[in-house]
Amino acid sequence: MRHRPSLACVRLLVGLSVAPALVLYLFGGVMVMPPWWVHFFGVGATALAAAVVAVALMMIGARRQDPRTVVLAGGFTIMAMFLAVHGIFTPGVLVGMNGVVAITGALTLPLGAGVLALSGVPVFTKPRSIPWVLGMVCFGVVGVTALSIAVAVDPGLVPGVPAARSHAAWALLAAGLVFFAALAFRAANTFLLTRRLADLAVVAGLVLLAYSLFAALALTFMDLGWWIGHAFELLGIALLGASVIVDLRRGQRSQSRALIGDLGARDIVWAEEAFLGARVRALMVRLAEKDSSTEEHTRRVAALSVALGEHLDLPAPRLRALAIGGLLHDIGKLSVPEAILRKPDVLDRHERAIVERHPELGWELLGELGGFDDAVARLVLGHHERLDGSGYPRGLHGDELDLELRILGVCDVYDALVSPRVYRPAWSRDRALSWLGGEARAEFDPSCVAALTRLVTRGDHAPAALAS
Repeated sequence: MRHRPSLACVRLLVGLSVAPALVLYLFGGVMVMPPWWVHFFGVGATALAAAVVAVALMMIGARRQDPRTVVLAGGFTIMAMFLAVHGIFTPGVLVGMNGVVAITGALTLPLGAGVLALSGVPVFTKPRSIPWVLGMVCFGVVGVTALSIAVAVDPGLVPGVPAARSHAAWALLAAGLVFFAALAFRAANTFLLTRRLADLAVVAGLVLLAYSLFAALALTFMDLGWWIGHAFELLGIALLGASVIVDLRRGQRSQSRALIGDLGARDIVWAEEAFLGARVRALMVRLAEKDSSTEEHTRRVAALSVALGEHLDLPAPRLRALAIGGLLHDIGKLSVPEAILRKPDVLDRHERAIVERHPELGWELLGELGGFDDAVARLVLGHHERLDGSGYPRGLHGDELDLELRILGVCDVYDALVSPRVYRPAWSRDRALSWLGGEARAEFDPSCVAALTRLVTRGDHAPAALAS
């Protein structure tokens, strides 16, 4: 799933960057000289423990044939192993002055970020890629182990490069920041869809790793910011690893895949309890108990609406509201008598009037429950409004209908037309699209109808959860 960086993503990343940037600005240049054992134990021992956990995660992913977990854990393993060697070869503890400290400190984050970035490459989302990833990680581990042994024998074997603020250091910084920026935008977009703390932790962890990369390449061990950067690095790896562990415990269906960035708005529709909250799930269960056909209709409409929203480049926060609004747009039918909802015939005028109250009833219900965004309530209230003012309950028209209302309205009608009813057979796809763009063209946004036509003609609007 590809997402364009949105203003909401930028605001989130900037907001999370304020604290680490301020810390480095205020204290980064303070001169310090702590004893080297602080670096040895604080970095080396901690990173070694993290490496053990990362390897265990990688093995779990391999056993489950989960390539995403293998790639992510592989990235953690590379970072943790390089960071462990960086700490273990602290000068004056086990060995004297050596260059491996500088090299591993500089390569830890760019290499780890590069491996993590592979999680978004399609070929690395397939089980057959697992041996390649395991081989890549093993090659890195063997390489750094061999380097460590060589340096232990001859500490002067490796030069202490790159020096802080050298051309090589700036080049590594630029490369690493490109990887972290790509990962951070993926994760930020996912969090804006799911609003899960685990996904926010991933975004925060990536921001901390980016700042720790700057501290490692632009500052020296005599700067407090260099030591603070090490703390950022350990905390960032911990946040990312904890998120992967949480997702593994929750199972495949609820994984947010924040680092991978392939979670789409359609996916959250089909796993609403994991991504949209228990209240949405409870309302959907109640609606299914009331009338299963209505619940199935709302789920299809929500999935189609967010697919159309993605096609029209709606940002993640608006897609999330559209997903919830699509799922709950008929929730007012909980107050409609079952005899009317399940009547095996065309409704009479009185019955039709009762049904047409469901947008207002749904809007009132969400207000009583509280906690739903105004955007969601507006979708529930206005999904039967039409561009020409012929809709209900308020008779809105033209610019009074925002894009989300236009999308939901056309998807709601399309699904109703192509679904069978007791009083008529289902329309064909082509007939429904022709009617929407022909006889009913005054009621619906032509750009939404055209986009819907492209979407359903290509057949790529079904979510992965439905296909499986």
